[in-house]
Amino acid sequence: MASQALLVVLGPTIVAIGDELGAPVGVVGQARSIAAGAALAASGGLAARSGALDGRRLLAAGAGLAIVACAAVATAPTLAVFLTAHLLVGLAFACLLSAGFAGVSVSPPPRRGRAMGYVAAANAGAWILINPMVGLLTGWMSWRVAQAVPAVIAVAALLAARTAAPVPARRAARPLRAVLGTASARRWLAGELIAYGAWTAFLTFSGAFFIETLGVRDAAVGWVLAAGPAAYVVTATRSGRLTGFLPRRRQVAVAALVMALLLPVLLAAAGSVASAVALCVLIGFAAGVRTPASAGLGLDQLPDQPGAMMAARTAVTQLGYLLGATVGGALIAGAGYAWLGLMLAAGLAASALLALRVTDPLDQGGDPWVPPSHPMERSRRWTRTG
Repeated sequence: MASQALLVVLGPTIVAIGDELGAPVGVVGQARSIAAGAALAASGGLAARSGALDGRRLLAAGAGLAIVACAAVATAPTLAVFLTAHLLVGLAFACLLSAGFAGVSVSPPPRRGRAMGYVAAANAGAWILINPMVGLLTGWMSWRVAQAVPAVIAVAALLAARTAAPVPARRAARPLRAVLGTASARRWLAGELIAYGAWTAFLTFSGAFFIETLGVRDAAVGWVLAAGPAAYVVTATRSGRLTGFLPRRRQVAVAALVMALLLPVLLAAAGSVASAVALCVLIGFAAGVRTPASAGLGLDQLPDQPGAMMAARTAVTQLGYLLGATVGGALIAGAGYAWLGLMLAAGLAASALLALRVTDPLDQGGDPWVPPSHPMERSRRWTRTG
């Protein structure tokens, strides 16, 4: 939740930031691109050194960086300083997201789908809790005061890191090479890159879409933007039950195709706030299926190196954020939201095709779980059946 809070805060505040700092929405949105670039570089380093990293310490380090980043953004006197401060945002995001998803590796297979769903739902929970609060604070006071909201969530994450389940480091030679040297893992990473590029282009400018196209006020846009994530949480926390009925690859592909159909309709044909919110809810339902199923599929590509795989996931999602925010801003400035919707549809359709070509150990009757080797984990006496 703390990782997503760093990104969510931009949506309801992007118009107010542009007004105060004298910049168009497309330029302010490049803060997401800068944060993504920093997170991409940091994630590459984390993937390369995953065998020497303790997941619990990584979580605490990310939370501490997030607090500093929020303070730097809130006190930025100029656009240049504001954009530069997002380098810290990117570093914090890389640590938090990698540690969060890698932590699912301590769960045995019977519980892993549910655990992954709750981690994904916590990401969406940031959109539900933070969007309304940030929107209200921006409308009533200022966008600078609104930066306190993600800072408070980061403080909570810092305190929670002390009691988090330890994710044992598993030393291995060249973990990053192992990730990139597996064909199925490469296809999964490519699919995530394209999907998150499309998804981020929508999330970055969704607040601006509702404000500029449908006339929603700054103070109310946070509540509007929370509808989709609320639907996301509903399906994400229950999506683990689908694995017994539909293979994970097909879950990812079908959900991505549903999103590909709905996003162009939302951005080009929604004639009212009510219809736009309804479409956001449907998109949220689909995304809540796609994200945990895809993350679980990726984690099982290299079950003995969860840190490396999830750091690689963070890297490609951040590259997707970088490309999505950059290309999305250019499309909005030059062609408008309708063309943005067509780009999103093409990207999500391509990611669906790639997902179908990923190997899933569960489909082959395998057991991808590698029992934790940490002494504290052995003491819990977990069995292969959970």
